[in-house]
Amino acid sequence: MAWFLGGIVALIVGYLTYGRFVERLLGPDDRPTPCRTMGDGVDYVPLPMWKNMLIQLLNIAGVGPVIGVIIGIKFGWSCFWIIPLGCVFGGAVHDYVSGFMSVRTRGANLPTLTEGSLGRWYTQAYSVFLMALLLLVVAVFINVPAHLAEGLAAPGGSAAWFWGFVGVIFLYYVVATLFPVDKIIGRIYPFFGAVLLVGSLAMLGALVWEGVGRPWLFTETEGFRAGMFKDQPIVPCLFVTIACGIISGFHATQSPIVARTMVSERQARATYYGMMIAEGVIAMIWAGAGMAIYNLSPALMARPATEALMASTQTFLGSWMGTVTVLSVIVLAITSGDTALRSLRLTLAEMLRLPQRRFAARLGLCLPLIACVAALLWWSNLSAESFEWLWKYFAWGNQILAASTLMVCTVWLMRRGVAPWFTLLPGMFMTFVVCSFILWSDPSHAGCPYGLNLPIRVAYAVAGVFTFFAAAFVVSLGGRKGEAAR
Repeated sequence: MAWFLGGIVALIVGYLTYGRFVERLLGPDDRPTPCRTMGDGVDYVPLPMWKNMLIQLLNIAGVGPVIGVIIGIKFGWSCFWIIPLGCVFGGAVHDYVSGFMSVRTRGANLPTLTEGSLGRWYTQAYSVFLMALLLLVVAVFINVPAHLAEGLAAPGGSAAWFWGFVGVIFLYYVVATLFPVDKIIGRIYPFFGAVLLVGSLAMLGALVWEGVGRPWLFTETEGFRAGMFKDQPIVPCLFVTIACGIISGFHATQSPIVARTMVSERQARATYYGMMIAEGVIAMIWAGAGMAIYNLSPALMARPATEALMASTQTFLGSWMGTVTVLSVIVLAITSGDTALRSLRLTLAEMLRLPQRRFAARLGLCLPLIACVAALLWWSNLSAESFEWLWKYFAWGNQILAASTLMVCTVWLMRRGVAPWFTLLPGMFMTFVVCSFILWSDPSHAGCPYGLNLPIRVAYAVAGVFTFFAAAFVVSLGGRKGEAAR
């Protein structure tokens, strides 16, 4: 119980201290932001700070800090301190600096920022990878909320209900992508945010209440230890499994959306760093719920994480409030999926230099994206195994994106005379994580995705060498003359 509550306190303290320290290094000022200089009534639209914060939180907090964390807690109680440390020094820094870069660069998306720091050849490969990852995100964040909604509407399972929810969610994604940001997202997100707040606080309150009477729920009981991941090393596997609760490259694809609606650079710390801290709190809540329900019902550790989610809400909150809490998780998925599709449109438009004022131009870019997502949905629902592979490669690719984004941040900071260690260190750690994971991973390791299946010590050694040269490469790029500091 102490580790669970202590982790939440550590997140709040981290925002008030380390977040302010990073803010001083970045030096926000009163220069006009993109929505003031490039207003177009579609994507560049001034929004109040509270809406920007809410949009950012709902954009980034998908199912990773819930489903990923419920899976990740199988590594044991160490999650209760790894999540806050990783979030404060890694994830929140990643989100803040990448978002601030976009604000300073006319609301630019990741490919544009990457080309300015890592060069054209890296950007070309990176852009293809990024768009493929966003397509995976859209497909995952249609499937997961549709399955959860089906579980509420038809507990026994119903294909008709499932595909009905898929159709409704997909249609909403398309509408939210095509219409101006203040017409759909800006109006509906306050309602979604209220559902998220009620559901999260309800689960936190229930866990604290249960923990007072039964503190063993937050320890590794004999039954819990029997189902723990024993053949998967915490580094790298935990940092890939908890794809969004610690650090997430996907977040940097969402930051330009808010960078185009923010009216002052001084709002960036609360909007970017602060909302990642809020996601860390959500992750801690569901880590606690996961450990508690696994201690009560160890057999759930062998079942899909969505079953553990449904069981925890019913056990600790009852039928009515449990339903509200499941709805809050559905909200998390939907509000990340809609902006993932929007981010795809914005990225393509920026790469092809296509203005987005006209509805026809937006629709023309969306049609091929809709076709790709539809194909992914069809394939991923052929079997349960297909969807599991979709999730595994999303989690793996997400952290490659995080490592690359932190490299971009490091070069950008160095060229502006800022000591970049606060982005370089987490960036190189994530480079080591993804490299060692790819070298070690194999389906023989409890269903991990395909990799090279090397012994873990060999994977660590090779990843260490690769990380050293990656760091040298990034530092050398940062030392070259780039665009003038702004």
